[in-house]
Amino acid sequence: MIRDGITALTAELDGLRAAGPLGRVSAVEAGLLRVTGLEKARMGDRLEVSRTDGGWLAGEVLQLAGRDVLMLPDGSAEGTAIGDAVRVRGGDSIAPADGWIGRVVDPFGMPLDGAPLLRGAVARPLRAAPPDAAARRRMGARLETGLRAFNTLLPVARGQRLGLFAGAGVGKSSLLAHFARAMQADVVVLALIGERGRELRDFVEDALGAEGMARAVVVTATSDRSALVRRRCAWAAMAVAEHFRDQGRHVLLLADSITRFAEAHREVAVAAGEPPALRGHPPSTAHQIMSLAERAGPGPDGAGDITALFSVLVAGSDHDEPVADILRGVLDGHVVLDRAIAERGRFPAVDLVRSVSRSLPGVASAEENAAIARARSLVAAYEGSETMIRAGLYAEGSDPLVDQAVRVWPELDAFLAETEREDTAESFRRLRLLLRRAEAGAAARTPAVT
Repeated sequence: MIRDGITALTAELDGLRAAGPLGRVSAVEAGLLRVTGLEKARMGDRLEVSRTDGGWLAGEVLQLAGRDVLMLPDGSAEGTAIGDAVRVRGGDSIAPADGWIGRVVDPFGMPLDGAPLLRGAVARPLRAAPPDAAARRRMGARLETGLRAFNTLLPVARGQRLGLFAGAGVGKSSLLAHFARAMQADVVVLALIGERGRELRDFVEDALGAEGMARAVVVTATSDRSALVRRRCAWAAMAVAEHFRDQGRHVLLLADSITRFAEAHREVAVAAGEPPALRGHPPSTAHQIMSLAERAGPGPDGAGDITALFSVLVAGSDHDEPVADILRGVLDGHVVLDRAIAERGRFPAVDLVRSVSRSLPGVASAEENAAIARARSLVAAYEGSETMIRAGLYAEGSDPLVDQAVRVWPELDAFLAETEREDTAESFRRLRLLLRRAEAGAAARTPAVT
């Protein structure tokens, strides 16, 4: 304990900077501040303006223009004057530590829960490269999730990257909170990007609770923060996850949401002069999303893994909008939450037919894969004929598969929402029981052949 405290204190002292050169504001141009005298400033550096009215304004180096630096401020430039002093206040890094577990921090590593927090011994770059592709391990074994649907039909493997696609108010945050409490992992890192400020405490105290926070680090930037800070939130959370991964731990990273990360990047990119191209998003959006997702996943030999769930807020249920389309192409599966399912009261509102886990068939046995395929076929058969069934237009005996689906549907639909207090083996036992009932019902209605 004493050694850890000394290490943390040493890291704090190493983080102190000697007085450096001062720049001066020379112009305010369309929301950007032009600064002269900071010729050694680098892209990504954090800057601070000391205004003559006694206030201060933080921001980030957005462009290097000859001997001048263009700074994008975090807030309004109102009150800034020509000649105001500007100094560099840190680089593009964060220094997580084991003492961050159970804490709520901002994207700069500053505590938001009212207690002091020491920085770690090693500063990590926010935009690190992913592990070498040739050196990474393959996805590991299936994880316990605490939900029968995800234990069986949509399994999550260690090191898998999964997308969670949902509209607003469909239960996305509640599902992520359940995973934070119940999914098998050593450490959970949550990135709450652009969330409403009033919801942070509700999420931490009610959705996560003491059980979830005991192994979690929450990195958050609420919706009132600047686009720079909201974008930084995703990178900071990934850097925290990488800290624990490099210790050999299994990390569960939950990012809510990549849509708001992309929107924040759009604001920054447009301010830098990049034209919108992908339905309002700049071309660099694809690279930003893909490079973030690639940092998660299995680690190299000797390291741990980052199992990641990235949520996407799909507007108007458009699952082909740019952010969803980009992310779906680089992930190991996606889960679709459907509003119509939520409105009839089933949570999580997983649309099984439109969801897929690419950890299959590898993480399941031949018998389990057969049960999964059978269950999916029954769900698809029922949903394909649901309109006729509910209208009373379907005649029993028209399709044997639909007949089985109708008989077992109430239990199968409930199965998709059931929690699992034991393990995956029990989840499959319950699923096989449902499938046997469907087959037994079909056999009972088949005339005997003489």
